[in-house]
Amino acid sequence: MATLDDVVRIAESLPDVIMKPAWGMRMWRVHDRGFVWERPLRRTELDELGTPAPSGEIAAVRVEHEGVKQALLVSGPDRFFTVSHFDGYPAVLIRLAAIDPDELEELIVDAWLDRAPRRLADAWLAEHPPA
Repeated sequence: MATLDDVVRIAESLPDVIMKPAWGMRMWRVHDRGFVWERPLRRTELDELGTPAPSGEIAAVRVEHEGVKQALLVSGPDRFFTVSHFDGYPAVLIRLAAIDPDELEELIVDAWLDRAPRRLADAWLAEHPPA
């Protein structure tokens, strides 16, 4: 089970990351490009989702493209979901209570790699080769 504290820890462990609030919520950015943010559901989204609307802490994470988004939504409906606000936008919402911190870290690192300048991402990958 992950928490927003895990989001903070993971995001702020990556190079050149700053937290800059957006829309009244914390958003972590690399070179002013957001990659993960806290994202409580709005009243209209709760109405849209109805009874199965998740409760608890929620984060949003940028993904590489719509195909990755759809794959996550299909493979992990207990962990990942979306709302109409994100239609056509490469990001998923995460039920933090339903995700393992290691999987959360992988998602955040992937989002950071996608948004970071290529040289920064390449330098980081050279020091942290994929397993």
